Amino acid sequence: MNMKELVCLAARLADSKKAENIKVIDLGGISSLCDYILIATATSKPHLDAVEEEISKKLKEQGFYKLNRDGSESNLWRVSDYGGFLAHIMTQEARDFYALDKIFSFGKEIDFKKPVKKAVQKKPTAAKKPSAKKAAAPKTAAKKPAAKKTAASKTTASKTAVKKTVKKAAKKTAVKETAAKKPSTAKKTAKKK
Repeated sequence: MNMKELVCLAARLADSKKAENIKVIDLGGISSLCDYILIATATSKPHLDAVEEEISKKLKEQGFYKLNRDGSESNLWRVSDYGGFLAHIMTQEARDFYALDKIFSFGKEIDFKKPVKKAVQKKPTAAKKPSAKKAAAPKTAAKKPAAKKTAASKTTASKTAVKKTVKKAAKKTAVKETAAKKPSTAKKTAKKK
């Protein structure tokens, strides 16, 4: 069951418990909050409890659980987070005050009573094999330049190695010459005495 089917099921469950003014709003790709919002109006606290409980119970039977819940002690508004959608069940006073319908007006309203159309999957088609002549020609042509590049890279690598060896030898010679020119501190001390 995809998320659209799940939110529409939740809306139908709210409808079965006589929730009023039920809206499902598609926010897919528009909001980082979630893909769908369900907004439903309850007439009282017991009605709020009943609608929330019905949705929670039936979705659990389908294997979907709330990730989070807010407003458990509220008489006005309950929010259940199911990951891909948020279910807002609220009284008319709370709905008028918070105006979620206006806040999420940029989304597209979905008719939750219609069955959700499943995407039709196309059967994969077999890939055509290229002819033997066409397949062989590029492979042969590709090998020759690669061989030249390999030989060129070997030559460059050996030249670099020789240069490094020459530099190291020059440094060692320079260090030895400098050390030979400077008398050691022990000799200097002995000369002063």
